Order: sequence, then C-alpha cells, then structure tokens
Amino acid sequence: CLELLFGQRYQGLADQVMEDIETVSPETTVRGHITEFADPWDFASVYSVLYDFSRRYRFQPETENYFIHITTGTHVAQICLYLLNETHYLPGRLLQTSPPSRARRRGSDYAMEAAGEYQIIDLDLSKYDQIASRFERERVEGTAYLKQGIETRSAAFNAMIEQIEQVSIRSVEPMLLTGPTGAGKSQLARLIYELKRQRGQFGGEFVSVNCATLRGDSVSSALFGHLKGAFTGATNHRPGLLRQAHDGMLFLDEIGELGLDEQAMLLHAIEEKTFMPVGADSYAASDFQLIAGTNRDLAMAVARGEFREDLLARINLWAYELPSLRQRIEDLEPNIDFELERLAATTGRSVSFSQEARTRYVSFATSAAATWAANFRDLNSSIKRMATLSDGGRISTDDVDAEIARLRERWQAIGPGPGNRTGDDLVGEVLGPARSRELDLFVRSQLSTVIGVCRASNSMAEAGRALFEVTRLQKQTTNDSHRVKQYLAKFGLTFDDLKRQDNTKQ
Repeated sequence: CLELLFGQRYQGLADQVMEDIETVSPETTVRGHITEFADPWDFASVYSVLYDFSRRYRFQPETENYFIHITTGTHVAQICLYLLNETHYLPGRLLQTSPPSRARRRGSDYAMEAAGEYQIIDLDLSKYDQIASRFERERVEGTAYLKQGIETRSAAFNAMIEQIEQVSIRSVEPMLLTGPTGAGKSQLARLIYELKRQRGQFGGEFVSVNCATLRGDSVSSALFGHLKGAFTGATNHRPGLLRQAHDGMLFLDEIGELGLDEQAMLLHAIEEKTFMPVGADSYAASDFQLIAGTNRDLAMAVARGEFREDLLARINLWAYELPSLRQRIEDLEPNIDFELERLAATTGRSVSFSQEARTRYVSFATSAAATWAANFRDLNSSIKRMATLSDGGRISTDDVDAEIARLRERWQAIGPGPGNRTGDDLVGEVLGPARSRELDLFVRSQLSTVIGVCRASNSMAEAGRALFEVTRLQKQTTNDSHRVKQYLAKFGLTFDDLKRQDNTKQ
C-alpha cells in the first residue's frame, strides 16, 4: 500500500502517478491524501501538518513494515519527515530514490529496461558500533584532558570529572567550582575553556579575575567597563572584563567577595547578556559563559545577607566541590609524576627520585603529619624545590629529608587547624576572606580555636565546658554555653550556623 500526500493543485499529477503505479504494479494499493501547506517553505507550517497526519494515521508496526519516501517535496518537507521519523511519530525507515546511473542510461533499450535506484536509511544509531565507539573515545579523551593526562586513582574525583566533561560540552549554563585554596579551581576552569574551544564552541578569550583583588570603586569599572570622563581619573574608555569575555569564558574566582550591587549587575548580565558600563546611558552586550569559584559557603553568606540568593540560584545549576589533596591522597603519586614531567617540559632538565628517596617522600607525604595546607600549590612548590636543589638530575634522600624539614616548619608556623586547615583559612571560610583580613592575628587565632571546638562538640554546653574548663571550676554558677553564645555573637555567628556549615562540608 502506498499513502500518497499531495496538495490540491497537484491533483492531476497525483492521478497520473496512481495510474502509472497501477500499470506497473497492479497489486499495489494507492491511497491519496490531500495535504495543504500554508507555506511549503515554512518549517512550523509543514511540520504541524505532517505531525497531524502522523497522529491521525493508524500505524501497526507490529504487523507492517513502513518506508518513508523523502526524495520528493521541498527541503523543509524532507527535514520534517526526517524529524518525525527520528522521534518515532512516523515509524519505519527512510527511503530515498534516484534515477538510473549514467552508465545504465546509455543504449537503445533505456526506455524499456532502465530502472532507478534506491537507498534505505536507518536512524537507529545504537546499531552502529563505530559511531558509539567514536562518542566513547571523545568522552574518554575529554576526561583525560580535564585531568591533564594524570592517571588519578580517586573514584569520587574521577566520577566528578567525567560528569564535568559531559556538562562542559553539552551546556552553556554557569558553573560553580568550590573547594579549598589550592585545590585547582582556576586550573580546571581554564581546561574546561580549552576543551570547549577545541570542540569549536568558543571563539573568544578566557578571562580570569580574582574578585578578592578588586577594591572600592574599581570593581564595577573592572568588570563592566566605563566611559571616558565617567569619574575622576577616567581618562580613557575601558571595555571591562565582561566585554572582553564575549564569545568566550569568564572565570570569577572568589565570587563571594563581590559587593551586592555588583552581584545584581552580574545577574542581569548572565540572564540578559547585557550590562551597563559606568557612566553609560545604554546597555552594552556580551555573550559569555560564566564559571565562578569560591572557598566560601555561599549558602551561609546568603543567610548573613552577604550574597544574593537569586544569583546563587542562577550559578548553582552545575556545582562541583573540588577535594583537597588530603581528601584524595591516593592521587598524590600520580601528581608527583605530573609535576616532574611539567618541570622537565618547562626547564628542559629531567629530574627523578632515587627509589629510596621516593619511598621516604611518599611515606611522609601520605602521613598525618603532612597537612598540605595549600593543597596542590604546596606539592608543586615542594617538587620544584627538590628538583632545583638536586644534583645530577637525581633527588636523593638528603634532598627529601631537607624538604620534609622545610614543610614541617612551614606547616607548624601556620598551624593545622581543624580538618588540616589553617586558622586563617577557617576564619576566612566562616566570615569571608575580606572580613578575616580586618581582624588582628590574635583575634583570628582565638576565633579559629572557638570555631574548631564548636564544630567538634555536640552542643553549645559541651563546647563551653571544653573552652572554659579551668575558669568554670572557680565559679559557683556556670553558664558556659551563654559565654560561647556571646562570643560568637560578636562576629554575627551562632553555634547552629557553625555546625550546619560543617555538616555541608562533609
């Protein structure tokens, strides 16, 4: 059976086709369907009409085979038939026909014997192992690129990078990278950009800025640009970082350091692709993808009124927390090898460990004594020092012992803090780096201890007993929990805040 779709104006041609088919194939039943397109070159019009036909027709794929002839009709009609078949509204396989080849057209018997040619197109990609293997190969290559070729062993980290590879290629939505300082947020953001650029998704630049370095009135100017004469000192036009990132990627590290006004302007730029330069009376445009980085708990910042809830919701669609070096210590050895290879490529000098020296260094590096306070930055610096000071391109046990002593001294001076974090890191995490810098070292050290004890305690009373163990014995009436509450209130904190924030980190 042949279902023939045609417009009313082509009735005569349809009758001729039906007559010809009856002559050459009398066993074939031909049914005509008058199908009118308001505009045969308008996609919406053609698709709607063909879709309606597919919903009316009673297909029986269990007992019948269907072929969809896509050779005739406008290109728009062919595309619509293709899409309806791919989505199974028109079940079956696509059929494409063509006249006989030139060789078969020659000779006096052409009119009687020459037959056309046909090709059947099957859209079930799952049947094509070659296509599936190509997709898998590209995915593996992309994941390896994001890991810089390092054979990482952490299952959780590998699973996270695999998903980031998928999201990077398929999405242009903002991405949020969290985690401690030195975990590799800026490096990963650049690798995501390079991967997308290789796949032809970016034509613009990778623009990176640490928001903690922007101060005062220069914040809006740096991000959104300004016009000449917009303010005192604005002697030239400045396009701004958002404009510079057009058709590329903007990485805003420490995004939690932006003020509320800049946050509102950034949200508008993300959603509308436009922004207002300082001193301008009209919007400028920039289409960029945003990756934001932070070591702060932005949900806590929202609760304190320091970060906009709507902006967090917008950038939190794809959020990934990069683990510290201690949290993925099984990846330490592959990263040692990577650092040595990168150093050789940079300096042209190949350096390696003696077997005993490597064993001694890895033993220390994976022990509880190695806090890796600055994470992979510490590891990078450590390898560079040993490689530079080694003789004959070989890191000896003496080199390792000297480096271990340096690391111990450095980490002891900093103080490990709860969870192998420094006191400054802990206070900065809770209050934000900007507020932390406003406190004296004495106050930061004291507050860090209180935060650590509170997080390790099950209740505020338990924390009070630990903090005031001596003085509470000298008092007839004790109210240690109230003392803790008063102390935390000086910094706008509560015991519940600290516990809730700590739980989200685990």
